[in-house]
Amino acid sequence: MKNSTTPRYITSTSELGELCEQLRDCSRMALDTEFVGEDSFVPRLELIQVATEQTAAVIDFPAVQSNGVLETFWEIVCDPAVEKVVHAGRQDLDLFAVHAGQIPKPFFDTQIAAAMVGFGHQVAYANLVQRVHGKRLDKAHTFTNWSARPLSHEQLAYALEDVTFLLAIHDHLHGRLSKLGRLQWAHEEFSRLETVVGETRREPQERYQRIRGWDQLKPKSAAVLRELAAWREGEAKRRNVPRNRVVRDEVLLQLARHPPRQLDELRNVRGLHSSEADRNGDVLLATIQAALALPSSSWPVLSKARKPEPESTGLVELLQAIVKACANQAEIAPTLLATSADLQALVEAKTDHSALDLPLLKGWRRVLVGEVLLDALEGKLIVTVDPDKRAIRWSSPKHTPIS
Repeated sequence: MKNSTTPRYITSTSELGELCEQLRDCSRMALDTEFVGEDSFVPRLELIQVATEQTAAVIDFPAVQSNGVLETFWEIVCDPAVEKVVHAGRQDLDLFAVHAGQIPKPFFDTQIAAAMVGFGHQVAYANLVQRVHGKRLDKAHTFTNWSARPLSHEQLAYALEDVTFLLAIHDHLHGRLSKLGRLQWAHEEFSRLETVVGETRREPQERYQRIRGWDQLKPKSAAVLRELAAWREGEAKRRNVPRNRVVRDEVLLQLARHPPRQLDELRNVRGLHSSEADRNGDVLLATIQAALALPSSSWPVLSKARKPEPESTGLVELLQAIVKACANQAEIAPTLLATSADLQALVEAKTDHSALDLPLLKGWRRVLVGEVLLDALEGKLIVTVDPDKRAIRWSSPKHTPIS
């Protein structure tokens, strides 16, 4: 959208109703959001940008969220007959799920699709627009405070550009995926993203698993962390503040490792605000004591982490080289195929003769690279270097030589 054109800005019930009438018969729509997440438990949705082949608009969410027409809008967004096109849509889908009560499906994420056809891992929207359309987007409002009102003409135009090109990009990527026979691969990745979005609203009793370092605790301490994290989840939601505004992750870990039994001990815990100790000290101590009293059968089950052996590290590096070669040939971002953690998990599973229930060995990843990696670990793969092309080559009984 050119800055000389006035963006369509929806700020009333009647305007939203008119937009919904225009959206009813569309087969797909581009969606994006602007939100503020620094000061609340759930990020505050400020704008919803929507575009179809016929229309495009910016919806001022605070201005319309109290009317019944918004329910009609959510019904259209969640209509399974309408394909939703997003870019790097994890947070957008999560916000839609909060307000609409479900994840809008089906959806097509252009960032994921772009990584599968040679644009690189996590390509930015502006970069993708420039490479596909040759247009350079203005980034002047990247750090705009979207909760401030009124919004300027330039801010609205900037926001609307986030969906202006999405449908054309969708056409481009859909065509390339179809030509390469990777459309089903992309839909597998969209399903994985849907699962990840669903996990962000997991039960409070499972939130502790998102705290870095939880799996290094002893099982009894992990039980304490689990109960403290669940308490924090409820408290942050009740007060509508970010989780770390209540108690930071590292403080919860400290309380789990060295659980205080008296209020004075709790007050001396480094990093715990005195106001939080005053407000919820008794509740925190009671939560800790209840967790300590749980039977061992109720403790979290921890995997036995171990430091990778030098031989294991060498195998991971070999597998990384194979993954990069596969990715280069297929024009797919290597990290979309497998991360170093994925490869380490594969090596350890093979070493321990564990069940090979790994994403790397499922769906399109198994077809493209998983079987080759298994052959390498089983000694069935011959790996060489082409001195002229300076490229890795390999062959096995099951696979055609590759270079």
